[in-house]
Amino acid sequence: MNRFDTHEVFNQAPAFAGVNLFRCDPALREALAREGGGWAAPALEQLGERLGSAAWQEQARLANAHPPRLAGTDGQGRRIDEIEFHPAWHALMALLVEQGAHSLPWEAPRAGAQVARAAMYLLFGQLENGSQCPVTMTYAAVPALRRAPAIAAHWLPKILARAYDPRSLPVEHKRGALVGMGMTEKQGGTDVRANTTRATPLAPGAARARFGAAFADAWSLVGHKWFFSAPQADAHLVLAQADVDGRPALSCFFVPRYLPDGSRNAIRVQRLKDKLGNRSNASSEVEFCDAVGWLVGEVGRGVPTILEMGSHTRLDCVLGSAGIMRAALTHALHHARGRAAFGRPLAQQPLMRNVLADLALESEAATAFALRLARCFDQGSDQGGQAADPREALLARLLTPAGKYWICKRGPAFGAEAMEVMGGNGYVEDGPLARLYREFPVNSIWEGSGNVMCLDVLRALGKGREVADALAAELALAAGRAPGYDAYCAALLDDLARAATDEGGARRLAERLVVAVQAGLLLRHAPQAVAHGFLVSRIGADAGGAFGRLPADVDCAAILARALPS
Repeated sequence: MNRFDTHEVFNQAPAFAGVNLFRCDPALREALAREGGGWAAPALEQLGERLGSAAWQEQARLANAHPPRLAGTDGQGRRIDEIEFHPAWHALMALLVEQGAHSLPWEAPRAGAQVARAAMYLLFGQLENGSQCPVTMTYAAVPALRRAPAIAAHWLPKILARAYDPRSLPVEHKRGALVGMGMTEKQGGTDVRANTTRATPLAPGAARARFGAAFADAWSLVGHKWFFSAPQADAHLVLAQADVDGRPALSCFFVPRYLPDGSRNAIRVQRLKDKLGNRSNASSEVEFCDAVGWLVGEVGRGVPTILEMGSHTRLDCVLGSAGIMRAALTHALHHARGRAAFGRPLAQQPLMRNVLADLALESEAATAFALRLARCFDQGSDQGGQAADPREALLARLLTPAGKYWICKRGPAFGAEAMEVMGGNGYVEDGPLARLYREFPVNSIWEGSGNVMCLDVLRALGKGREVADALAAELALAAGRAPGYDAYCAALLDDLARAATDEGGARRLAERLVVAVQAGLLLRHAPQAVAHGFLVSRIGADAGGAFGRLPADVDCAAILARALPS
């Protein structure tokens, strides 16, 4: 080495790029097949190749390095409330929409469509997460909008189109449309019943003259939203108080950016939120200054209407967290295999291998749970030409809030450990780990924080014995394979009746529910090394604590060989 050549680069792992994210993930491929979405494997193989490329990783970086900007007025002072994005954002959105991430289960019915979309979404979660937000809301809005026939007839063809059209135009002039949501207000937060935005019906004659007979039943909204997701979307589902017998009753309204007469709706974007993560995506505060909307569902039934949307967005929180976990794991494991310390690669150091194997167990369990939950959505409703399975619907009702709590709660600790594997290279913005780490918390916060989810678990259990029976039937599928598992499940099921009224213990209960389902899935479907490692570290006598505490009899080498085949 020349004595002045002080910057020769060696002992640095290359970037984790040029990898097919689908092909290198046996757990995802196996879960896709067994949960009913195997027909989508060829398309996911192609998608995995694209998402793992250096070119798309650069698009993800650029979209976050150049966050959206609010243009409140034009050069002449006219109010426009437009959001300006970097071209990388539009490229990511176009890819999501073209793949049907917003529409696949709602297109021509096909068994396993929710599972196929879930696998697709988990792959996208490994690339960039801000762009998933408006896609999730558009996907989740469809069941609610189908309950409003006039809106559905006019809007769903554009919402379900696989065409990303970012132009700010009335929906009639667009190739595709996106839907956002606005529930949270300054004084209310999670308690949406404290919302103060008011909705007043417009005179039918005036509305008919302005918008036509199909849109005569219009309402005027006055108020604000503290978090208004994706303000660039073509329409939003909004909660507002409508009078019922002289009393305010929370109702759901469809509020478009452009009205049927072509004019801009009176939605004033006050500012964009400066967020910890999810920086590529626009979140805003808005005022409604006699904005016009149309009722979705019945007056006073806004919470049940929006909760139908919420069940699907919560599924996506689980999928998103599982995807970020997988990304953090692969980057950390790839780094550890390519960097040496004390005479051998990091991945061959016993303690580091223990940490990485523990992360791999968590990631595989999250993937298995997420796709099993997606099958609940597939089979729990009339879809794909099959009648709904009541037991799957009950399981979805219980496991959706439980999974959103526990899978999302595990994310930040998982991300921190993966970052630590990479040391300083993980902590700086040059690589993806810092951005991935910042993405984890939003899935716990958005669509109901951890406590809200755990209380929802209790509400699900309180609806009758059938919910507990559905859980028992799922857990019984793995019975007899491991005494520790059988004992863990028996204790859980025995505790359900008492635990369902114990708010103070709701977090512990939700965790146990998810861990039991994960353990059963791994016992039935994963290699012995994975199943054993998960059981002894998650339900054994020494369960808990930091990552990297696997007992000596766990085959870390086999777990890591499966986690990321060389």
